[in-house]
Amino acid sequence: MLGNVTGDAAVVFEAERRRLFGLAYRMLGSAADAEDVLQDAFLRWAAADRAAVAEPAAWLTAAVTNLCVTFLTSARVRRERYPGPWLPEPVLTGADDGPLGPLETAEQRESVSMALLMLCERLTAPERAVLILHEAFGYRYREIAGILGRSEAACRQLRRRAAERLGAARPGLGPARPPDPARWQRLVSQFLAAAAAGDVAGLEQVLADDVVYWSDGGGRVPAALRPVRGRAKVARLFAAVTSRVASVTQISVTEVNASPALLVWEGDTLLAVLIPQVADGAITSVYMIANPGKLARTARQAAGLPRTVGLVPGA
Repeated sequence: MLGNVTGDAAVVFEAERRRLFGLAYRMLGSAADAEDVLQDAFLRWAAADRAAVAEPAAWLTAAVTNLCVTFLTSARVRRERYPGPWLPEPVLTGADDGPLGPLETAEQRESVSMALLMLCERLTAPERAVLILHEAFGYRYREIAGILGRSEAACRQLRRRAAERLGAARPGLGPARPPDPARWQRLVSQFLAAAAAGDVAGLEQVLADDVVYWSDGGGRVPAALRPVRGRAKVARLFAAVTSRVASVTQISVTEVNASPALLVWEGDTLLAVLIPQVADGAITSVYMIANPGKLARTARQAAGLPRTVGLVPGA
């Protein structure tokens, strides 16, 4: 990305890159779009009068945030025309030095979750910016006002509106307690075994009554064009689809967007990322990203992960 540009501009930018990427990804829900924004931000930084910038990190944060606000205006139109549900681009987050920055607190982890990123699509771009800067990065309203060029009172109002739109009844992002890994493994293994066998009754045993299945094929691979809701419908869908591909696939278990997830492979091709959400002893939602355009980066991240032959992790 840096091309032939060298010197202090590149050094300063690279020192901030991970944090800036984490900010842009949370704003856009797309790693590819976040990289484009970072490239634009770097070009602006390289052309700026850097001697007059007292705090380069603050300057870069403002540049990336406002580029994202502008980008979201056109992105919203594209996503409204998207064939079927639009889901965020999956990013592996298990490593301590992952691309989305530190995920040490519950709020930081929730800020990259599929559920919250999808809910953020309901927000205006300024609402989303205030929410993310305040909750995920800990900026004070006075600082956010300087970044967005608005008053502190206006930023507080944007945060209140964002909370109302998201149906938030609490001041933070409201993360759920992470599932117990062993319980998650057992439940998901049971789910996949039943799916591979075409066992509708077995699937229904592990699904919540109001389970929702979201799938994103981007119009490039078969996927449901609307969310599938309810235990019986989701069970029938997985029994019909999964049993046909169970013998040719492999599974990697890893963390994606701060949640346990399954990567489904056929040879060296990543077919899908599956994120089952678990609560109260049942699977409450399943996110499936199969759009090849959203999987290339994930496949590179996951290239060295161990795999299980078949669809039952750990079998």
